[in-house]
Amino acid sequence: MRTIPHLSVIERSFVPLIVALAGCDREPVTPGAESRPVTPEPVASAAPLAANDPLRAPLADVAQRVMASVVSVASTRTVPAMRPELPFDDPWFRRFFGPELGPEWPLPFPGPPEDREQRGLGSGVIVAPGVILTNAHVVEGAKELEITGQNKEVLQAELVGADPKSDLAVLKIKGTTSLPALEFGDSARLRPADIVLAIGNPFGVGQTVTMGIVSAKGRANLGIVDYEDFIQTDAAINPGNSGGALVDVEGRLVGIPTAILSRSGGYMGIGFAIPSNMAKPIMTSLLEHGRVTRGYLGVTIQEVSPALAKALGLPNTDGVLISDVEPGSPAAKAGLRRSDVVLSVGGQVVRSTGELRNVVANAPVGKDVEVVVSRGGRRETVRVKIGEMPASTADKPASPGTPSKGDAGLLIAPLDESARRRFQVPSSVKQGVVVSAVEPGSPAARAGLRPGDVILELGQQPVGSPQQFKERWSKVTGTTPLLVLRDGRTLYVALAR
Repeated sequence: MRTIPHLSVIERSFVPLIVALAGCDREPVTPGAESRPVTPEPVASAAPLAANDPLRAPLADVAQRVMASVVSVASTRTVPAMRPELPFDDPWFRRFFGPELGPEWPLPFPGPPEDREQRGLGSGVIVAPGVILTNAHVVEGAKELEITGQNKEVLQAELVGADPKSDLAVLKIKGTTSLPALEFGDSARLRPADIVLAIGNPFGVGQTVTMGIVSAKGRANLGIVDYEDFIQTDAAINPGNSGGALVDVEGRLVGIPTAILSRSGGYMGIGFAIPSNMAKPIMTSLLEHGRVTRGYLGVTIQEVSPALAKALGLPNTDGVLISDVEPGSPAAKAGLRRSDVVLSVGGQVVRSTGELRNVVANAPVGKDVEVVVSRGGRRETVRVKIGEMPASTADKPASPGTPSKGDAGLLIAPLDESARRRFQVPSSVKQGVVVSAVEPGSPAARAGLRPGDVILELGQQPVGSPQQFKERWSKVTGTTPLLVLRDGRTLYVALAR
C-alpha cells in the first residue's frame, strides 16, 4: 500500500496518522507458490431478518444490481532489481585482485540480480459498455491488466488514459463482455448522513459490500492528489477497494473510493471518494482526448487566516488571497493583482484554495469568466479569459503564515550578489532583504519565516535595505503583513509584535 505522510498536523502527533491510498500492496509473483486456505473462526449466528424486512430488501436489491458492474482489477508491472554499488572496479581493488575483476559480478555473486514482476490488486466500475473507471494508482506502471467480474469471467483490458492529478484512470476491455454498466448519480445532491454503499475487492478476498453514511463533503487540502473535493464516508474502505463504487440507496454511482485516513494503513472509519460530478468530465476527456484539459489562471494563492485578514485590513476571512501573479498569464492580462482576494469565479463562491483551484480547473478554456475580487476594501469584477494549464504548472497554494507575539527574532541581510548566490535568488528580484537566520521560538519562527526567504514588502510597502526594514518594523504596533519570496513564489506572512 502506498502511503502519503503529508499532513503536517498528523506528522507531529506521537502516533502519526497516515493518508493511505486504498490499493492493495503489490506483491512479487512467485512461480509455483500456493496459497493456504484460511479457516474462519466459528461465530454465533444472529437471527436472520425477514425476507420482507424494509431495511433489508431494498439495500439487498441495490447491492445485487450494483455488484454486477464492479470488477476486480489486477495489474502486473516490472520492478527493476536493486543493484548494489560494488567497489570491484576501484583501482585499489585492482592492485590486489587483478584487472579481471573489473565491473563484472564476480564470486560470491553468481550473477546480476534480475528484474521481478509485481502484482497489484484494486477495483473498477463498468460505466459504459466495455469501459472501466478506476484509480490511477491502481494501474500505475502496469504492463498487463486483468479484469475479473462477478461471474468469474477473466478479461484483458488496456489503459485508455490516466490523470494522476485527480487519481482517475479509464480502461477499455479487449473484446466483448456482457458486464452491465452502472448509472452515474449526482454527487451534488448528497448530504451528510445520507446512506451509501461501498463495493470493491478489499484485500483480494472477493467482492464485498459495506454500508455507511456520508460523513462530510468537499474535503480538500489533504495532500493526496492535486485536485481534491472528496466525499468523506464511514463505509468501510480497505486496501483493494480503490477504484470501486460508492453508490447511493438507489444504486447510482456517486463516488470512486480512493483513500483512507488511518494510523495503521487499515480502515479506521474515515474514507475518501472522488465525487461522480468530478469523475465524469475527467473520464469523458480521457476517452475523447487521452488527457485532461484544465483551466488556468496563473496565480499563487493562499487561505486568508484571521491574522492575515487583520494585517491586510480585510473585514473578514472570506475568499482566497492572491499572493503572486505570473507575468503574461491570463490573470496578469486581465489585471488581477497581488493582494486581491478572490470571492467568486463564474458565479461560484470560493471559500478555500481547493475550491478555487477546482472551479478554475473546470472552467472552459478560452472562455471569459467573471472573477469577483475584494481590492482595497471594494468589490470589483474582472473578466478573465481562462487559459489552458501547462502540463507542469498549476495554480498552487502557498504556505500560510501563523500569528505571533513579541520581538521578531530575525537576522536579515542585504540582497547583494553574495546573498543571491547563497540562496539562489533570481535576478528578476530587484530589491528586498534576505532572512539569513531565524531565532528558534521567536515570533518570526512561529510565523513560518525561514533562512533564505526574501522579504519584499513590509506593511505592503517595498523594502530595499535592512535599515529600512528595521525602521518600518520599529513603527509596527500590532500585526503586519510581510510579502515573502520563497522557492520562486511569493506568499503573505502575518508577523506580530
